Amino acid sequence: MNQSPKTIILEIRAGAGGNEAALFAADLANMYSRFASKQGWSAVVLDESRSELGGYKEVFLEISGEGVYDKLKQESGVHRVQRVPATEKSGRVHTSTASVAVLPIRTEIKTDIKPQDLEITFTRSGGAGGQNVNKVETAVRITHKPTGLVVKCTSERSQQRNREKALALLAAKLESGQANQAQSQLDSERRQQIGTQDRSEKIRTYNFLQDRITDHRIGKSFHNIEKIMGGDMDKIVKSFPNVEHSVSHNSPFTFTG
Repeated sequence: MNQSPKTIILEIRAGAGGNEAALFAADLANMYSRFASKQGWSAVVLDESRSELGGYKEVFLEISGEGVYDKLKQESGVHRVQRVPATEKSGRVHTSTASVAVLPIRTEIKTDIKPQDLEITFTRSGGAGGQNVNKVETAVRITHKPTGLVVKCTSERSQQRNREKALALLAAKLESGQANQAQSQLDSERRQQIGTQDRSEKIRTYNFLQDRITDHRIGKSFHNIEKIMGGDMDKIVKSFPNVEHSVSHNSPFTFTG
């Protein structure tokens, strides 16, 4: 009997909507981080790419704890937001999207990632305010040469820990079918999770003007949107007691060499 993974990588990417989409991606990252804190889980940013207004073009969160995969597996897909952005002077409502992919990290391994298939480089981590993380080359960047997939980890002060986390992220991405030939080429498994990030391919809509979050898969709406965005996701999570996740569980990974 397979044990449910206790560690996941949440990959959040801005979709349609420019800067507002990136700000929404940051809001989602904050929501999941706060939910994790309320659950007693750990949440660490493995890598991030910021937009010019401080949102996320993309961010990778490692979340660990009991029941984490079971409670968050249904978050994969396109999330749509409808609101008046802070930067909108005319008061016009914008519709933007961000995609979420849930990548389980598994401990049982059978398939290998060959050392000769990896190109590993080390750089200085970029820390806010000139912190000492900049003084040594602890950031790790790994390229999987057969697929062209690139993963990075900058969260740890130890080069070895960043390397371990980057390898785990790489394995999770490969397992979920996120790379066939190159980083920019997404296969059918990933498209099944997040589609094309178009506004019409949404699993959930966050309507701030109507104070309502609607999950289109189960046809349920939830109110008090600010509280939910603050991490109180229990009502939404408990609405999915029997949802099966689309990612295959048949090919656990391990590292060789």
